[in-house]
Amino acid sequence: MQNNFQIPEQELICINVDKVYDWVLKENTFDFFPTGPITFPGLPATGLGGAVVSCEVTPATTNPVVIVRRENRQFTIDGDIVCLQQLTIRKNFTLVLVLTLPTGTVFRSAAIPVSRSEQVIMCAPEGTDVTVTFTDLDCFISSQGTFVPGTPGTLVFTGLVLTVSTCQSIQATFPVTVEFLADFCQPRAELAIGACPLPAMPPQCPVLYPD
Repeated sequence: MQNNFQIPEQELICINVDKVYDWVLKENTFDFFPTGPITFPGLPATGLGGAVVSCEVTPATTNPVVIVRRENRQFTIDGDIVCLQQLTIRKNFTLVLVLTLPTGTVFRSAAIPVSRSEQVIMCAPEGTDVTVTFTDLDCFISSQGTFVPGTPGTLVFTGLVLTVSTCQSIQATFPVTVEFLADFCQPRAELAIGACPLPAMPPQCPVLYPD
């Protein structure tokens, strides 16, 4: 029995999507100065001369981004008065110091929680969701300073400066239902598999050999 069902070419469709109210890319850099004894599990008490310090940074596992405050502000843009929002965003990070001895042995510090806040002006009225995605997140040592052993398994740093560099994608969104005229998708053609390939030689390198 022949199936005469025909898929329509187009149909008016309603779907649920997130409307982007505003979207900015923001770069921010800040310095961090570790103080007090920092724990390095398994760290020996001697043989630390010539060690090199580096650092790693990741977003905190709990509440990496918190919108602390959202304030309405009026601005004049192209002669029109518009109401935008000044967002105060607190970002929480986890820093880890990495101590590499001249022998190549590596010791990692216990996690160091670090928080920083910044402000950004966006169209993000109350009710919209603000999401922050780190497109790049890096940590490097601006000044290694000096360190001395503290209590067993700890080091005390003097003059150590860590610089954290962030690139962020910040979006304000709200779920909406939209209507549009769409084309229905059709299945692709099946791949022709089964024929044996002809023998082939690997690519040649006549420029390199023979001379």
